[in-house]
Amino acid sequence: MNIFVSNLSYAINDDDLRQAFEEYGEVSSAKVITDKFTGRSRGFGFVEMSDENGQKAIEELNGASFDKKVINVAVARPREDRAEGNRGGGGFDRNQRGRNNYNSNRY
Repeated sequence: MNIFVSNLSYAINDDDLRQAFEEYGEVSSAKVITDKFTGRSRGFGFVEMSDENGQKAIEELNGASFDKKVINVAVARPREDRAEGNRGGGGFDRNQRGRNNYNSNRY
């Protein structure tokens, strides 16, 4: 079972996450997701463990206090299962050709 853990303290690392879940059974992997440029935690991670132990961990840890923050714990959903509107977005609009409010009157 792949478990999504969010609202983690930025001080939490992979080993801390693993230790928190090992109380409920064997953990196959535990990974805090980090920013690829700064290396700083993004405040969420994933834990893999058996279905039976994972379900118990979700029930016990969801809403629990972990390093002075209330964490959210749920079954991780594959990327394609997420709602279309929750994909972030933004980015560069090629049709604007670099225009913004500051310099829009120059063109």
